[in-house]
Amino acid sequence: MEEWIIYKEFRFEAAHTLPHHDGKCRRLHGHSWVGRVYVKGYELMAEGPKQGMIIDYADVKQYMKPILDNYLDHYYLNETTGLENPTSEAIAKWVYEKLEAAGLPGLYAVEIRETCTSGCTYKKSSYML
Repeated sequence: MEEWIIYKEFRFEAAHTLPHHDGKCRRLHGHSWVGRVYVKGYELMAEGPKQGMIIDYADVKQYMKPILDNYLDHYYLNETTGLENPTSEAIAKWVYEKLEAAGLPGLYAVEIRETCTSGCTYKKSSYML
């Protein structure tokens, strides 16, 4: 079986504090965040204006736009996300859940990078206990 995984990158500026951290990240600080939404598909569209795609990048962008505009870009993430401790890991899962609730087809993973050398990728495990 064939599969494709595409991604759409997004960027936002935001501040947060990590109240349980034992270092300087406990204090209020900001980042120029970079993220990626990964979409997975097993078939390409056979016809129409999106022929040869699993999903149009513009469609992925439209799913992300309200999340960026209303919760992430130029916000204090501790307040807008409802996360007490908004680590990269927690934000990646939070964005994934927002996109999942919005019904983004083929959602596979969300990556969040808070610096150019540090980040996290979240995806739901297919492993069942």
